[in-house]
Amino acid sequence: MNSLFHFAFNVTDLDLTRQFYGGVLGCREGRSTATWVDFDFFGHQLSMHLGEPFKTSPTGHVGDHLVPMPHFGLVLALPDWQALAQRLEQARIDFILPPELRFAGQPGEQWTMFFCDPFGNPIEVKGFAALDTLYAS
Repeated sequence: MNSLFHFAFNVTDLDLTRQFYGGVLGCREGRSTATWVDFDFFGHQLSMHLGEPFKTSPTGHVGDHLVPMPHFGLVLALPDWQALAQRLEQARIDFILPPELRFAGQPGEQWTMFFCDPFGNPIEVKGFAALDTLYAS
């Protein structure tokens, strides 16, 4: 069964949300009201509502790093990941973990980057040379 993912979370400023998700990430804006806005997040639906963003802490052990939990993100084919990484670097995004290769030569080898939106919501973007290795162990 294939489906699209929907995730709704809080932000504190819809104009800044539009600048980041629409301008920096290049996501197409969907429906909106005075209190929320939807974006096409690489084929999935994000709904940002005005409110207090969720609390996070660096408690996720991945390799030699502690990553923010909870977090959300997406998986891209490596060429798309590389294009997005370049776009974020050009936008001078402050990375939690800069674009890097993880698990080199191992099953599940992947490129990854962690960053936050302007409200502190952590986002991870993974890149795979072959998407069918996402669950390799």
